[in-house]
Amino acid sequence: MLTHPNTNRPYNPTLDYFLGGIEIYDQEETLGEQLWKLNPNNEQRNTIIKEHIIPHLQNLSYRHKFILTEKLEQALNDTNHDFENYFENNPNENYQIAWEAHEINTPRTFFEDIFHIIQDRWKHELYKAAKEDQSTW
Repeated sequence: MLTHPNTNRPYNPTLDYFLGGIEIYDQEETLGEQLWKLNPNNEQRNTIIKEHIIPHLQNLSYRHKFILTEKLEQALNDTNHDFENYFENNPNENYQIAWEAHEINTPRTFFEDIFHIIQDRWKHELYKAAKEDQSTW
């Protein structure tokens, strides 16, 4: 069974893993200020994904990336999946995404763009994992 990096817990990621690179709790004056200069609704979204989201996930193994990518693909194939939920901030938690759902024109498209970019960036790693027998992980 594939475990979460550096633990013995089973690796069962959720899509909010993709937003870790734009999570700004207690970093509003540093990372938050950087991100707020970018517009998540135009071509700057690619910069956000390439410079903040993907680097945040680079320490994952090719197997972890494969599982995470599959999870995203399943959600994208579900026409009823609520992508807005991932951009909801709860003031009672130590978690804050740079932009809330009402600031993202189409949260689904945001995740679609992530998917397309990681398909390209991680293509060799995803291919390697796809060739393996995942039941042996």
